[in-house]
Amino acid sequence: MPLLQVKGLSKTFMVQQGFMGAKKVPLHALRNVSFEVGKGESFGIVGESGCGKSTAGRALLRLIEPSSGEVLYNGENIVKTGRRRLRELRREIQIVFQDPYASLNPRITIGRALAEPMLLHGVAGRGDVQDKVAAALLEVGLPAQAMQKYPHEFSGGQRQRIGIARALSLAPQLIVADEPVSALDVSIQAQVLQLMEALQERRSLSFVFISHDLGVVRHFCRRVAVMYLGRIVEQGPVDTLFDEPLHPYTQILRQASPVPDPKSKITVAKIEGDVASALSPPSGCHFHPRCPKAMPECRTSYPEWRSFGGGRGVACHLYPVEKIVPKEARHAE
Repeated sequence: MPLLQVKGLSKTFMVQQGFMGAKKVPLHALRNVSFEVGKGESFGIVGESGCGKSTAGRALLRLIEPSSGEVLYNGENIVKTGRRRLRELRREIQIVFQDPYASLNPRITIGRALAEPMLLHGVAGRGDVQDKVAAALLEVGLPAQAMQKYPHEFSGGQRQRIGIARALSLAPQLIVADEPVSALDVSIQAQVLQLMEALQERRSLSFVFISHDLGVVRHFCRRVAVMYLGRIVEQGPVDTLFDEPLHPYTQILRQASPVPDPKSKITVAKIEGDVASALSPPSGCHFHPRCPKAMPECRTSYPEWRSFGGGRGVACHLYPVEKIVPKEARHAE
């Protein structure tokens, strides 16, 4: 059984519009999002800004209450749990935020920031909490003396290491990493990713890794889902999905991603237009106004999900069910 199963997760916000906010209209931030994460696996969620990636991560943790759907952690539906049980589950499911400075209280020391969750959840007592805080800092490559300092005394990469240490302090099984390296310099990104890989191997951690950077996701994740305007449009193993993307949106994202090879002749594509507003999404397939392969049916109906072999799937009218052939079958022919 997978460690995490997300089934039909949806989130709708009611937004005020008009004079003095007299009118309330629905904003569908998530629609029928489904995926699974195995034990010790890294699952990526990619897409442009505003596509719903971070909302999905927060909704599965119930930092934002979902409107509908199920989030099964070890078979238990988190969406239906009460406050006491949800608090217990916080020990096993943690989050690393995008902005490491904003996620730390500037008025308290790093030692106190790491000690508080340990004391709250009973992971450590007053007598040994300082030793456990020091061990957590050492595990992410920071000296024990760092516990005496405040967040502003650290660089961005060091603050993100502190954020990771805080997430690890409760010995979780699953970590939602929400753009954990996007605010860092490229060289520091590599160091943090290497740290996360080492921690994953050492602790058998599972990750839901949210990012807009396809190169980072391909390096860190085994499987990936591509989101557009609150929906998953394609999903599958990382190498297969990036080598042979099916959905036009995935193809454009792949072509628009820089290739780290000075000898490469690949021309970086430009994604035309902006992500549509979730308040007034286009009819049919939401991507059709920007899609170079749009057909008449794309404007009138949203495509059904097409699943086929090896965990791959796509929501696109270009792939009628009877025409979808798994890569393995094509090679066998």
